[in-house]
Formats: sequence, C-alpha cells, structure tokens
Amino acid sequence: MSTYDGARIDGSLFRDVTQFARHTHWLNAAAEAWTTYSIGLFVILLLVGWWISRPHGDRQMTAALVAPIGVAVAFLVTEVIKNQIGELRPCRSVPHAFIVETCPAPTDYAMPSGHTTFAAAVAVALFFVNRRLGVIAALLAILEAISRVYVGAHYPHDVIAAMVVAVVVVPITSPLLSRLLQRVVGRARRGSLHGLLSTRGVG
Repeated sequence: MSTYDGARIDGSLFRDVTQFARHTHWLNAAAEAWTTYSIGLFVILLLVGWWISRPHGDRQMTAALVAPIGVAVAFLVTEVIKNQIGELRPCRSVPHAFIVETCPAPTDYAMPSGHTTFAAAVAVALFFVNRRLGVIAALLAILEAISRVYVGAHYPHDVIAAMVVAVVVVPITSPLLSRLLQRVVGRARRGSLHGLLSTRGVG
C-alpha cells in the first residue's frame, strides 16, 4: 500500500505546535503521560455513566450499557480508514520537528487518530446517558486531541478527522442499539441482574 504524506495539509501548523512543545519542556512529561494514559479515565467515565444510571429509567440505563459498543464501533471505523489511507506519521514526514512521543512503527498510520476517536466517541456516547457527564467528557476529549498534536503523534487534521468519525458513528450506533435492546435491558433490571442495573425495588 502506498503511504500518504499528510504534511501537505497542515504541516506548518503541526510545526508551530511542536515548536511550542520544544520551548515548554516542563510540560512535555505531563502531556505525554496524559495523552497515553487518559484512555483509562475515559473508561472510568463510561463506568460512571453506568453507575449514575442505576436509579433512572430503562432508556438511560440502556444508553449507558450500549455506550462502550458505540465507542468500539467508532474505533473500528477509524482503524479501517487509517489503514485504507495509510498516512505516514508526522515523525516520519516532518524533518527536524520536535517529537515528544516515541515514533511508532511505519505501519501504524496517522489519520484518523485512534486515541482521539476513542475519547470523542466516549463523550458523544455519554451525551445520550447524562448531558453533564457528556460535557465533562467532551472537554477532556478536546484536551486529548490537543495533546496528540503537542506530543507530535498526529497532525491537526488527524484529530479533527477522528472527532468527525465519533460524531457521525456514535449517534447512529448508540440510539439504534438502545432501541433494539431497551426491552431486554428492562427485563434484566427486573430479573437476575437487578443488583447491577437498578437501585429500584423489584416488582
């Protein structure tokens, strides 16, 4: 597969961001830690979505349960697109750029950003569960997107494309699954899984 050089799109903006990273060494370690390990925080937010849905109706609980599936579908779409486009990582296309994160393998392509897709998809999915939680996740997803460019892992258009994937895929996947599974979830809440899915009395 031929590889695509994304530097022609916004390579100059990428250089500006990484030049900023060069002059903020005090922030490099924190940014690298955040961009790598924040995925765990988004998983926790999904669990919070399930937990706070327990006292509420079947619709909200179903949305909380299908949220991880919507995220997984968005991430899968990103991986398919990424391998079809085959865009080289900036560390391989932009000479002399300051790169914080270790350059991945040549076949680990850049567009869309997988980390950003995951984060943004969690945010979108949580909007169907609890808007306040969705807003918190959205702000953190923006921070994740910025950090992916700051550490030199992606071009700006990579993270924008990732957000587009999340915004398109999750609002299709999550509501569809919710409609299909709401009755099943409702029965489970009043049956053997009551303790996990509800705080209401049975019956």
